[in-house]
Order: sequence, then C-alpha cells, then structure tokens
Amino acid sequence: MPEAPPDEGPALHVEDVDVVYGRALSALRSVSLTVPHGGVVTLLGANGAGKTTLLRAVSGTLRLHRGAITAGRIRYGGTVLDGRDPVAAVRAGVVQVPEGRRVFAGLTVDENLRSGGLGLGRRAPAQVREARERVFSLFPRLAERTHQAAGLLSGGEQQMLAIGRALMAAPRLLLLDEPSLGLAPQMVYRIAEVVREINAQGTAVLLVEQNAGMALSLADHAHVLEVGEVRLAGPADELARTDAVRRLYLGEETGPETSSGTGRGAA
Repeated sequence: MPEAPPDEGPALHVEDVDVVYGRALSALRSVSLTVPHGGVVTLLGANGAGKTTLLRAVSGTLRLHRGAITAGRIRYGGTVLDGRDPVAAVRAGVVQVPEGRRVFAGLTVDENLRSGGLGLGRRAPAQVREARERVFSLFPRLAERTHQAAGLLSGGEQQMLAIGRALMAAPRLLLLDEPSLGLAPQMVYRIAEVVREINAQGTAVLLVEQNAGMALSLADHAHVLEVGEVRLAGPADELARTDAVRRLYLGEETGPETSSGTGRGAA
C-alpha cells in the first residue's frame, strides 16, 4: 500500500473551518487540526458537537447532507479538499467509514469489497488482489463469508466489512466514525486492535469514537469538540490526565480542575 515518508509534512490540515447546514445552523466554527503522516488523531465530544460533520467536511460527503463549508481550508498534502466531491477525496487517498456501517445488505461480502475501489478507476488485478489479501489478513472471518449476503452478517462482522471496504481503496488517511458503536465488548477490543494494526501498516487515522478510553489509548493526539468548537487539544496521554476529560469522557470522579497548559493552543 502507498506510504508517504514522515518528512513530507502533515497528511491533513484543517484550517479555521466553518460549516453550516441549510442557511442558518452553524455546526463548526473556526475548527483547526492536523493529522500527520502515520499518526492517529481522535475527536471527542458529546452528540451534536460536530465530530461527524468534520469527517464529512474532510471526505467531501458534507454536501450530501445539505451542509457547506463557509470559511477555512482543508488540505491533504498538496490537494485542496474543501469544495471537492467524495471521489476526489478517495483518489487523493482519503476514505471515510461512516457511522452505522452502511454496508450494501443485498450484496455479498465480496461484492461489497469490490465496490470499495470503484472510485479509483481501472486498477491492475494485482492491486485488487493485494488489497483483498490485506483485508482478509486483518479480518479472517470475512474470508470465510465471501459469498454471504452482507445483511446476514452480525453487527461486528458488518463493521469489519465496512472497514475492509474502505481499505480496498488503499487509503493513506482513514476516517473512522464510531467504529465500536453498538458492538459487544469483545468485538470493541478486536476493532481497536485492527485500528492499531492498520496504523502500524502506515495508514493515518482520524477517529471519532464515543468510547473515550479506547480512543485515547489509540491516539497520539486528541481534540475535544463542544458545540462546534475545539475546547481542548493536545497529546492524547496528556488530555487523558486532565480533570475535564477524566470527568466528562472517562467517567472518573475528580476534584477541582487542576490541569494547566492544555488547551486550544496546545494543538
């Protein structure tokens, strides 16, 4: 799979981005973040904080939900992504796995996987074969169910398929939206292992995840969104020790706020 050397600069730059739905609903305000090559960055926040909106803005799917970027810039390497469509993002190496899995229920596992590379145009059989082998090495269960309809898979298997379908495009940056949502604890652990392995193979990850403990354990860097704005940002291990994150996202009892030096400027 393609892998960019770390000295080529950041894989993703989101710079002061504003997003509006319809004509009036402000979803993001002056949001900035960087995802470096080979890094894992997580977004934490309550429902409605703007996490999914940010992924949609990066992947080009925002317009499908009647949203629009009204200010700021999104760049992946030398490619400007704001205002582009999802196919342009995929061809640039940026692929999103949406919340809720959204596999094609009436198609087989194999057909779902093959659909993952359609936006890339004609590819050599060896490239397709290599991508499939990578998916099956990460998810052996999918290899056992190649000809089974995706709608008959369990929730965990469908999440595996959704991630596998995205990997068929050989992304350099994978956008994951709530990959553990609704899964049993054992499957949550497996998905976390897979995200770690995907990253170890050279793919950068921008992760939205309600399971804050899992997200912070996987990430190098974290951002906390509140009502469409970045309220906290910094190294994931440092944020995990702040009273605000421990209390609001990790469910721990804390005393008065004592953290210092971690805030928006720490990003």
